[in-house]
Amino acid sequence: MGAKVETVSVDGLAVRLHTLAPAGRLHDDLAPTVVLVHGIGMSHRSFRRTQRALAVTHRTVGVDLPGFGGVPGAGRRLQIEELADLVVRAVRSRGAGPLVLVGQSMGTQVVAEAARRHAEAVESVVLIGPVVVPGRRSAVLQALDLARDCTVEGVRMNTVVLTDYFRSVPQYLRELGPMLRHRLEDTLPHVGQPVLVVRGTRDPIARRDWAARLAAAAPDGRVVELPGPHHVQEHQPVAVARLLDGLRAVPVPDGRTPDDQTLEGLR
Repeated sequence: MGAKVETVSVDGLAVRLHTLAPAGRLHDDLAPTVVLVHGIGMSHRSFRRTQRALAVTHRTVGVDLPGFGGVPGAGRRLQIEELADLVVRAVRSRGAGPLVLVGQSMGTQVVAEAARRHAEAVESVVLIGPVVVPGRRSAVLQALDLARDCTVEGVRMNTVVLTDYFRSVPQYLRELGPMLRHRLEDTLPHVGQPVLVVRGTRDPIARRDWAARLAAAAPDGRVVELPGPHHVQEHQPVAVARLLDGLRAVPVPDGRTPDDQTLEGLR
């Protein structure tokens, strides 16, 4: 199962889309499309296993934001609101219907703003490892928390983190300020769609009380913890896929839902 990869331009900014879907649904503009948005310094690779699990039943799009994942940079700082608009416009330009937005780390800020600004297009929102915890809004503290997380991520995920960061240094430095200044807790009260906050039990970046606070801030929010670190979606891809199925059941083309044997190979 290979992804369809295309780079689209939105107001002169490049966004790369990796579309993976069940047979016959690559261009489905009726059923919801699950959109996966990475964190600062990262790329669609931080959702690779999750996207494969979700694509058993959903049309999925993994996004590479400008300056990340080898995509040409913006050459300037992009505010979180701009990134939110870019994601929605890029995905919808390829015929997507209603969107289920899934963000990780800085991506949680992006998808929350997208839901607030494009309520008519967004069905629900999933925030995995949301940032930034109040009281830790500094580059130094975030670096310390990231270093702690690297001790529990494992070799495979740390390799993805390091190689993605190496490719994205210029845009990373530009986006650090907007990420640190953004107040997710101020955005969520204005997000009327269902919001699911997902946190890894060993995540030193998105802490338990912070995740609970965000879920409480959303009009329709809840929080779930899964065993794992900050990139818990890649340690628990099947569990994350099932959480999304719980938000809105989407059957595979023959009407069945994925069984354990189908998903076993994705663990």
